[in-house]
Amino acid sequence: MSEPLGLLLTEQRNPRSANIDQVSTSEMLAIINAEDRTVAEAVEQTIPAMTAVLDELVARVRGGGRLFYIGAGTSGRLGVLDASECPPTYNVPYEMVQGIMAGGVTALYKATEASEDSPALGAADLEAMGFTAQDTLVGIAASGRTPYVIGAIEYARALGGLTVALVCVPESKMALAAQHTIAVPTGPEVVTGSTRMKAGTATKLVLNMLSTGLMIRLGYTHGNLMVNVQPKNEKLVDRAIRIIAAAMGVERAEAERLFEAAGRNVKQAIHLHHG
Repeated sequence: MSEPLGLLLTEQRNPRSANIDQVSTSEMLAIINAEDRTVAEAVEQTIPAMTAVLDELVARVRGGGRLFYIGAGTSGRLGVLDASECPPTYNVPYEMVQGIMAGGVTALYKATEASEDSPALGAADLEAMGFTAQDTLVGIAASGRTPYVIGAIEYARALGGLTVALVCVPESKMALAAQHTIAVPTGPEVVTGSTRMKAGTATKLVLNMLSTGLMIRLGYTHGNLMVNVQPKNEKLVDRAIRIIAAAMGVERAEAERLFEAAGRNVKQAIHLHHG
């Protein structure tokens, strides 16, 4: 049986910020910054767990599977954010990485806390997205005990999908429900229980690592260059030309020529140069 919510590390008072309302502005910000610095170290501890997840995820996506994130509140918003940034960055189909938020689109900007208490709703939302045995579900909840997310994990696992619990506590109900657990021990927050802070930062870092690692393994980069970028505005056109120039070791004028000759496709431009 999991701990009561009030006993979770993420819900404890942080002695280092106990008097944060009584110090100067610069001291207040320094306290927050010092706590944030601990997050990267906590994420580092999860690299072995993330490695196991990523290797399995890549194999599934190569076989036609998709990656789904699901969560409520901050966790859900971060999942939707990461998913929505994959298509413009790597020119992949929007279906490849998808985010599901408790309460739907409206909950992205207007809190709907009650929706997170229903495991049946989590399962129904995932079913509505057409989740299959080939797909992967990353359930996100700092506390590791959100019923909405647990319901979705249980549904996905029953279908034979790969299930992952991304949490910020060492032991949780979600860890018991999922096949893999990525537990980032971020500890007490600067403002007690405000998991939009360190826990949210840790979640963002892990999601960045999973989705970026997936795209690298799928061949959507050339070294550290995003060669699948979609040049849909002035900034991205400039980036595309600079990528071609860097990848091929040519001057900007030649990169521009290759870019236009390839129909503004970065990968094709690189192939033209090699050809």
